[in-house]
Amino acid sequence: LPGKLQMNVQMERGSMRACGREFSMTRASLRCGLRARSPSLASRLKHTCRASASESSQVYQGRYGPWQLDTQDYQEVWGYRVGITGAAAATLACASLAFLPEDGGVRSVITSALNPLCFLGAASLGVSLQLIHIYVAPIKRAIQTLWLMGFLGSIYLMATNDAPAALVVMDHPICTFLVGPIFAALTGVAFKEGMCYGKAEAAGLFFIVPLLFLGHLTNWVPIEGQRGLLAAFCILFTVFAARKYTQPVKDDVGDKSVFAFLAMPPDQQQLLMSRMGNEDEDN
Repeated sequence: LPGKLQMNVQMERGSMRACGREFSMTRASLRCGLRARSPSLASRLKHTCRASASESSQVYQGRYGPWQLDTQDYQEVWGYRVGITGAAAATLACASLAFLPEDGGVRSVITSALNPLCFLGAASLGVSLQLIHIYVAPIKRAIQTLWLMGFLGSIYLMATNDAPAALVVMDHPICTFLVGPIFAALTGVAFKEGMCYGKAEAAGLFFIVPLLFLGHLTNWVPIEGQRGLLAAFCILFTVFAARKYTQPVKDDVGDKSVFAFLAMPPDQQQLLMSRMGNEDEDN
């Protein structure tokens, strides 16, 4: 009996030592795995930083000469994108009333916040229109003027009605004239994005937005049809805002040499054009 007890104790000790070795091996393998993963994560971060740095330092050949991105370009592009995102988020929140049940608690919360949401969405779009890069300055000013008209119309509705402005427009289609210019400005942005980058969601917005608001204004689109157009508008606007973050910064900036050329006095423009013509003949 003592011999059997001694053998059992020795066997248990051996199994404990084996378990200890396995635990040590497991910890070691985990440490090795972490060490193996860390360099790949660090290399990915380093690659991202290098890509951003290379984009900043890269020299692009524009129509009228070489150009580079600078800090102001990044600030303007990211401000433009964040503004579009804010406008899309506010639009989704306001439009959700058309699809929420009448007696829901979420509906009452959103209804109480409609005016702040409308103000946020309009202001966010205004920021984007201030930062957007459009070659033809009169077109940019026209879009900004449309936004300002709609923004002032929205403020008027908020100040003169007890009900939220969005509900006033919903119940009184004639009030679309007051807020419609904001969405006309958004349609201009969609046209610019669709023409420059060939984005399907931008092209969809260009057709859906006027159809939705004209249909509501004239009442020739039934309520269910307006609800369907509103859903399409929200989906396209969300996709449009999300995909802005997938573009290189240089695409949103455009050809800076064109902006520099348009800012020149006419005599300098003629001088540059003649110089470029002479260089082409020499080549």
